[in-house]
Amino acid sequence: MVAKFVSERNIFFLLHEVFEVESLTGYDYYGEHNRKLFDMTVKEAVKLAKNLLFPIFEEMDRNPPELIKGQVRVHPAVKTIMQQLGEGGWIASRVPFEHGGDQLPNLLADTCDFIFQAANYSAFTYAGLTYGASHLIESFGSRKLYEIYVPHMHVGKWQGTMALTEPEAGSSLSDITTTAEPTDQDYYLIRGQKIFISAGDHDGVENVVHLMLAKIAGAPAGVKGISLFVVPKKRIGPEGELEANDVAASGVYHKLGYRGCPIVQLSMGDKNDCRGWLVGQPHEGLKYMFQMMNEARIGVGMGATAMATAAYYAALDYAKTRRQGRKVSHKDPTLPPVLIIEHADVKRMLLFQRAVVEGALAIIMQCSKYVDLMKVVSEAEKEKYHLLLEILTPVAKTYPSEMGIQSISQGLQCLGGSGYCDDYPLEQYYRDCRIHPIHEGTTGIQGMDLLGRKVLMQNGQAFLLYGAELQQATEDADRFGELRKPARQLKEALDRLQQVTQHLLEVAQGKGAELFLADATLYLEFFGIVTVAWQWLLQGIAVQKALQNGVKKGDVNFYEGKMMTLQYFFAYELPKTLGLEKRLLESDGLTVKTQPEHFND
Repeated sequence: MVAKFVSERNIFFLLHEVFEVESLTGYDYYGEHNRKLFDMTVKEAVKLAKNLLFPIFEEMDRNPPELIKGQVRVHPAVKTIMQQLGEGGWIASRVPFEHGGDQLPNLLADTCDFIFQAANYSAFTYAGLTYGASHLIESFGSRKLYEIYVPHMHVGKWQGTMALTEPEAGSSLSDITTTAEPTDQDYYLIRGQKIFISAGDHDGVENVVHLMLAKIAGAPAGVKGISLFVVPKKRIGPEGELEANDVAASGVYHKLGYRGCPIVQLSMGDKNDCRGWLVGQPHEGLKYMFQMMNEARIGVGMGATAMATAAYYAALDYAKTRRQGRKVSHKDPTLPPVLIIEHADVKRMLLFQRAVVEGALAIIMQCSKYVDLMKVVSEAEKEKYHLLLEILTPVAKTYPSEMGIQSISQGLQCLGGSGYCDDYPLEQYYRDCRIHPIHEGTTGIQGMDLLGRKVLMQNGQAFLLYGAELQQATEDADRFGELRKPARQLKEALDRLQQVTQHLLEVAQGKGAELFLADATLYLEFFGIVTVAWQWLLQGIAVQKALQNGVKKGDVNFYEGKMMTLQYFFAYELPKTLGLEKRLLESDGLTVKTQPEHFND
């Protein structure tokens, strides 16, 4: 396997030159940090990823988890990984000082997560889920719940999960049937089944703590009746010991990819003794869970970006070492073969990959910085960043997920037949990445969320703020001669996006919700391309500033490569919005009019 799975140079470029992470230290909340600490943290993350996670990337795929006598057995390294990530403070890196964390900016902590995921996505999922679950308890649970569970989770002894999906209730959470029966104690009796629970049971930790959705007897119908519970695999016994809590792993799914982390079917209450502890108020569970769901959606986008990034560097390494054919201008068959990176079409495929992965990483980091700013700015400004984060979340989840697959596919294509074989990691990245458009809300759900909810938020305020961010970027870019053309192209694309949005809103008013949302996925695709073009323009601005100030000789190729990739995105990717625009303006309802019987042979 190749040794490189991320670019430290690109990470530092984005952190410091594009998103100016050090500016956050000007706020009291982050005031104890500095650039030196940030850089050391990134380097330590890369070191840990190379030494701990990356070496077992293929091994975890070849030896997936198994359910043996009611216990899910995972790779033995999972225990070591959880211990080292916990003891090293990585799980609690964002947690405030007063709760034992390092209070790092999300922008930095998320970047480190990206590094870990690029090294071995399956291996890091255990820790990532644990932070999300612990943060949910911290945000909405009682002090008692916090003290019982969170300290064990922060140090990697206990695993956290989110348990939503059921056999007959996947994306439609209003249909969940897991019940919670009140008792005269401080707990509820839980009964039901959950499926597709990532890391839902395994022997790599002492305990697995599920943040589980269920309905209390007599609760209102639909999503208004959903409550959130802490349901541990093992509960605290009378003497402080861990005892079984009537949560059983009834199956482990065999998957296309992402095999190093078990996806488990759970059965609760078969002995009528599964205890769950209410988080927050009854019937408010879905609202609480949306915190973890939104974090997870951005995390899914980050994971897809990480996999596609690692695949890009594997393809790049191959293209720089594999000799095949001659340039089309060379007619002499006796000339030696050239490296395939000399061929224009291979360079096109590499540019596509780089444009996708570095653009996708930028949008993830943009969201991370909005989360940081929400913690430190005034209430009025907080609302601004909240709305921007809301409208960007479906994009940050979906663009990397969908385009990551295409990017890895192009990487595999660079290797030709070798890419299709398991001698190289591209085939595993391709399999692993396919989960991302599915879990944490499918692409179709994200499209309806963007068009049907986020664009309409507060009378369109989120969409207006989004447009203002892009407009500001075009004005800033217009000061540089090299960026005037892409700045104009982005402005034109934004105008077209606004026109399409207005047209669809008129469709909603005149023809109803079904026709309005019929092509929401295409709208999301349009929106995603425009958003990543914005991120590339921001990178272009940072490049031009650096070039104006003078760069080291060794950095010239990096900055020039950035500009070539920017030009590629605006020349090859942004024009795809023209076809999407045409389709979205038709609004002929073809998919609505098509009936199930039309698919009969």
